[in-house]
Amino acid sequence: MKKIVLVSIVFCTFHTLSFSQTFTRQDTLRGSITPERAWWDVTFYHLDIEVKPEEKWLGGKNTIRYTVLEPQNIMQIDLQEPMKIEKVTQDGKKLLVKNEGNAHFITLKKKQKKGKSEEVVVYYSGNPREAKNAPWDGGISWKHDEAGNPFIGSSCQGLGASVWWPNKDHMYDEVDSMAISVRVPKNLINVSNGRLKDIENHTDNTKTYHWVVQNPINNYGVNINIGDYVHFGETYQGENGTLDMDYWVLSYHLEKAKEQFKDAPRTIEAFEHWFGPYPFYEDSYKLVEAPYLGMEHQSSVTYGNGFKNGYLGNDLSGSGWGLKFDFIIVHESGHEWFANNITYKDIADMWIHESFTAYAESLFVEYFFGKDAGAEYVVGTGHVIKNDKPIIGVYNVNQSGSGDKYYKGANMLHTLRQLLEDDEKWRKILRGLNRDFWHQTVTTQQIENYLNEKSGIDLTAFFNQYLRDTRIPTVEFKANENVLTFRYTNIVEGFDMPVKVLVNDEVHWIFPKKDWNELRLSYPIESFSLDANFLVDGFLVK
Repeated sequence: MKKIVLVSIVFCTFHTLSFSQTFTRQDTLRGSITPERAWWDVTFYHLDIEVKPEEKWLGGKNTIRYTVLEPQNIMQIDLQEPMKIEKVTQDGKKLLVKNEGNAHFITLKKKQKKGKSEEVVVYYSGNPREAKNAPWDGGISWKHDEAGNPFIGSSCQGLGASVWWPNKDHMYDEVDSMAISVRVPKNLINVSNGRLKDIENHTDNTKTYHWVVQNPINNYGVNINIGDYVHFGETYQGENGTLDMDYWVLSYHLEKAKEQFKDAPRTIEAFEHWFGPYPFYEDSYKLVEAPYLGMEHQSSVTYGNGFKNGYLGNDLSGSGWGLKFDFIIVHESGHEWFANNITYKDIADMWIHESFTAYAESLFVEYFFGKDAGAEYVVGTGHVIKNDKPIIGVYNVNQSGSGDKYYKGANMLHTLRQLLEDDEKWRKILRGLNRDFWHQTVTTQQIENYLNEKSGIDLTAFFNQYLRDTRIPTVEFKANENVLTFRYTNIVEGFDMPVKVLVNDEVHWIFPKKDWNELRLSYPIESFSLDANFLVDGFLVK
């Protein structure tokens, strides 16, 4: 329970911040569904490349299969500088390519017939952008392990997969399936998404690792991981049968990994309980050691948490519960449901990935340590909330909102759960989201509508408050003998969420609004506090 400070205070008024940010044509080409993207639906990629570690170079081709939705002849393919498209062909014929920054417009010679399946092949190469601070400022991480072997990984959420391979780089159109072929020096192994189907030996001391992804996959979820890996694995008997769980780590970390990765099946167990079946049984589940902290690459979750519990050994919540599990295993694996199964169409709605997954950390804690422990964890993470700008970003320019999309969003969802007062109903809603939006790209409005319908509550003002405004609702209190008077400040129009208070150790629901309301009791008020499970502030005024 939040203790109300029993002093007179002067209120600080929070405002939705106004941002003047200039966006360029490149932002629009990257972040919007342009006419050159809209007319075709990507159905299959075969990314076939070679990686030369010492030169920090990669190149090859991507075969792009698509279905014609409307007959057009200009196609947009994205590839970021300094990578270069060498040529594009269709049916073996070279096509004209007009470059505009990172967007490349291909003129097709062949008549495109509605409903027809076609292919283009994009040949490319270069030295891709090197990650500066992966995974947040991503690209390719070109590192070496302790033995001096190349240790390489890709990470590109936000920045875009086109930083290292050519594709239709907008999240609204996920490819239906994919093949990934990566040629590397003979002493190294490449691990990518899906299942390893073949290893091809070449006469020049290289090998090609052929991976196949059977399920839809978002572009930033595609990855390469190259190193001196060793493999171990297990199977998990889950809701949809036998799930293959494979682990790839640097050879000298094998014993540490065998101990630390015990959190992987525990994570699947907890999240299948809360969210439903793991979404990619056909493609298996993998944890792959990476030269950076970690990322939610689909069926190929990357891991760099130092084989420690917590977040690099620290408890982000300050509650103590954050040291009971490996943060990266739990968080990044949670994204298999919220990010990879349910994927935002526009990165402005990135909260759909991060709020639910940050909240999932507390559900993991609750599953193994009890409801109070889970609540203490998620409420504890609230100390990092900044209220600097809205959680939802700017649409159509590849811009996400505030970092509050993590733990303000998590506490928003935790607050919503309190309004239901029915834990099983809440679990059914979470599972229903993953069932009803299975392998789909979605908008905020779709998620809001779903939660409105399934909760039976009009949450319009609730989401406007927490997703589109920077202010935390504040309950202003007055206490006079046996009457508790209260109202909301710092709220959007129509916000009237009920909250719980503890008065003299007795729980009461109160219903604050913009105007004063009151709770009359049969006894004098000696103490009161707000329930900490609600994302609201409270103050006593005289």
